Amino acid sequence: MATGCQGPMSRRGFLTVGALGLGSLTLADLLRSQARADLKNYEAIQATADSVIHIFLPGGIAHQETFDPKPFAPVEYRGDMGSIATKLDGEKFSETLPQTAQLADKLTVIRSMTHGEAAHERGTHNMFTGYRPSPALQYPSFGSVVSHEYGPKNNLPPYVCIPRMPNVYAGTGYLSSAFSPFSLGSDPASQGFRVQDLNLPEGIDDNRFSSRRTVLDSVNSYFREREKSDNIEAMDTFYDRAYSLISSQKAREAFNIAAEPDAIRDEYGRNPAGQRMLLARRLVAAGVRMVTLEYGSWDLHSQIVSGMKNQMPPFDQAFATLIRDLDRQGLLARTLVMVSSEFGRTPKINKDGGRDHWPKVFSVVLAGGGAKQGLIYGSSNATGTEPEKDPIGPEDLATTVYHMMGIVADKELMAPGDRPIEIVDGGKVVKELLA
Repeated sequence: MATGCQGPMSRRGFLTVGALGLGSLTLADLLRSQARADLKNYEAIQATADSVIHIFLPGGIAHQETFDPKPFAPVEYRGDMGSIATKLDGEKFSETLPQTAQLADKLTVIRSMTHGEAAHERGTHNMFTGYRPSPALQYPSFGSVVSHEYGPKNNLPPYVCIPRMPNVYAGTGYLSSAFSPFSLGSDPASQGFRVQDLNLPEGIDDNRFSSRRTVLDSVNSYFREREKSDNIEAMDTFYDRAYSLISSQKAREAFNIAAEPDAIRDEYGRNPAGQRMLLARRLVAAGVRMVTLEYGSWDLHSQIVSGMKNQMPPFDQAFATLIRDLDRQGLLARTLVMVSSEFGRTPKINKDGGRDHWPKVFSVVLAGGGAKQGLIYGSSNATGTEPEKDPIGPEDLATTVYHMMGIVADKELMAPGDRPIEIVDGGKVVKELLA
């Protein structure tokens, strides 16, 4: 920062509110929500979802051991786990999902997701962006597009990741880093959970914070009088938003999971699955538009039965509670919940008692936010090898999710080099999924 005889003082360097753990990105930078302009104008479409909770199960979770069991297939395809009846006549889930099975009448289960990418990174890119990976361009995630299109609400970041950004494809892609997620930096299930950069730095009390704000206002005024520039006014807005988040009691309270009654925390489960989903519910209730959370490690090339029995009970309890809780609080109708993974697992059990990567067919679950209730959409064949009916690709899923949020997926955004790029290319709204 240049001062004194070295030249004018840099206004931006005068004060930083706090870093988000994203390199040199500051909270003010994150809220620079007007950094990119659209190329086309579209008539608004009516959103059915105000917020999205995206639950990502990394590693490629087996459809056979979750939402698409094959009880009548030979054992080498069926595996050693049983299946259970759901609330839907004739439909079964794996025995790993007893609580979720009793809420199947509130879900849409897509059993015909398909793409061609069997590598974790490429499959993850597909499922977070709606695009196949390209060596020429990295595409923005759902959350960054939502952040770009809608911006913050109630002084809260529009896009939050729990406990952190799960992978590089959950980021901004070609969009400005202003649309990066707010990452908690800590697991809400851990003792002493505290959100990074939400509280005042050590040694800074409310009076000192207010004093710094007053000084910044004076600096703003100084530069505003001397530089009549739209950029100056825009930067004022960015810093105002940063201060609003830190100084807003309502915003701080949204992240305060300890404020939940013990009975609710117990209902979700005192574990990563439960507390992450509970915090996601708190955040969308307060106004966060997109929450992405990850849970578990599902790359079960061996011992799939023990792996599922270890990790699925907390997920089943937490997910079922999340749906019930959103519903009883009147939030489910306007909150879309999506459960996805980068791909499924091979039809046959391998020699190590596991399943390998298989993108040809797998399952995704939707609930609320305008999704049809009690729907099994599409199907895989008798051995879970490929779609038998109504295949859906990542571009179709993404287009449909954006439609539910009131975003036209073929709207063009500007990429570096002044390249117009559609939010999603070639997808269609799958109307059968909509209520």
